[in-house]
Amino acid sequence: MRQFDVAIVGAGHGGAQAAIQLRQLGFAGSIGLIGAEPELPYERPPLSKDYLTGDKPFARMLIRPEGFWADRDVALLPATRIVSIDATGKRVATAAGERIGYGSLVWAAGGAPRRLHCAGGDLEGVHVVRRRADADAILAELPSVRRVAVIGGGYIGLETAAAMRKLGREVVLLEALDRLLARVAGPEISRFYEAEHRAHGVDVRLGTGAARIEGRDGRAIGVALADGAILPAELVIVGIGIEAAVGPLLAAGAAGANGVDVDSCCRTSLPDVYAVGDCTAHENRWAGGLRLRLESVQNAHDQAATAAKAIMGIEEPYTAMPWFWSNQYDLKLQSVGLSIGHDATVVRGDAATRSFSVLYLLQGRVIALDCVNATRDYVQGRKLIEAGIVADPAKLADPSVPLKALAG
Repeated sequence: MRQFDVAIVGAGHGGAQAAIQLRQLGFAGSIGLIGAEPELPYERPPLSKDYLTGDKPFARMLIRPEGFWADRDVALLPATRIVSIDATGKRVATAAGERIGYGSLVWAAGGAPRRLHCAGGDLEGVHVVRRRADADAILAELPSVRRVAVIGGGYIGLETAAAMRKLGREVVLLEALDRLLARVAGPEISRFYEAEHRAHGVDVRLGTGAARIEGRDGRAIGVALADGAILPAELVIVGIGIEAAVGPLLAAGAAGANGVDVDSCCRTSLPDVYAVGDCTAHENRWAGGLRLRLESVQNAHDQAATAAKAIMGIEEPYTAMPWFWSNQYDLKLQSVGLSIGHDATVVRGDAATRSFSVLYLLQGRVIALDCVNATRDYVQGRKLIEAGIVADPAKLADPSVPLKALAG
């Protein structure tokens, strides 16, 4: 049985950063970085954007070059899927039946894309975008594809729709709710992105889901709607969120429901078992202490640093302010803070200029911003959130007044 002082399950942003941070802190023990995919640790965000369009080759997506891991004595275990945890014996089991022992375990397995449960959801030509293999499968089919149906109007759906339009494909986008980005942004941002996608030729259908996927000879040929209409499509891309990959943790007795629960130092309820990234539910100070899951590179990266410090005996609670981004066409959306529970919004600038911000307020305090092609607002608005200052909405809305001037 192989044994590591620290075994890290998941070789994405969170897992890679945990290994990097441990070495930076002077950890001298053995580290095993266990990944389910065959590749070296790589960045996932470009998969639905630059990688699909060919603007960013895979080599530029590597978190670190191959030699980096050997130089720091981090053992990489690619194509290795962990299926169970023995928290008492302090070992994990792989799908191939191998046992791997650990002193401390860091679970950074992320999540798995939700699949369509309607008839035809398992046909060839129906894809998700989470791994390099997913994007490669889409790219392999594209030469024979003219029409693409995208199901889901969140970040992944919109980014892949933009990529498909850039590649010259006809695109129809189905969103079951009444607006795009409904779970992550306010109506002002939703309306703006709806208009932009329509202007770029995307057929946006709101309040519409897939009743089934039509197929022929085992392949998708279209999407059937509830009213019986059929939208022809040779390729279907599904972007309807992820499910936290925490099955082995919960089966081993870890506390959790929507993800695995962690404390302020990313400890689970199992001894010497930590968790970081998309799969964790933590009490977030920027959401008034609400326990939630955050799906972002920032969260994975910063929680990994917190867990590594805790393993080293450094108690430094996770308090990082959340931030997110999305690139679509020539638009860069940068978000900071959490708008959960906001009671007012302020639009700063003019959406018609394609450079503006939406500020989310709670009892007069700025708690979050969505900034479209407005990096200065994003940077300066962060300070408003940190300061917790009640600002004049009229000044917040005036682009001629720098946000930093309102931070006190």
